[in-house]
Amino acid sequence: MKDAENYRFDGPETLREPVLRALSRVVDPEVAMSIVDVGLVYAVTATAARLHVVMTMTSAACPVADVILDDTLAELDQVVPDGMSVDVELVWEPAWTTDRMSASAKAFMDW
Repeated sequence: MKDAENYRFDGPETLREPVLRALSRVVDPEVAMSIVDVGLVYAVTATAARLHVVMTMTSAACPVADVILDDTLAELDQVVPDGMSVDVELVWEPAWTTDRMSASAKAFMDW
């Protein structure tokens, strides 16, 4: 799973793997790959009270953005400690590029 971790993580090490597994369960239905493999997740910051995820979509016109955001929140809510809030921030800068994709995603796409 380390191949897929192409985002910055700042927080307790005890949360790194559970968060990565949760994010890896969220699938971008347009490409049938996890949002981590596609490179949609830019950063995760965790404090004692809050988990903050910064992510993007492959385009501003993504028709499934709401589904991906809802799924991301639902998966993360399952792994964070009780009382920790989860916040997902959708950004457009920097713009997503195929360079953000994991090696396994590029292989899957035959790139």
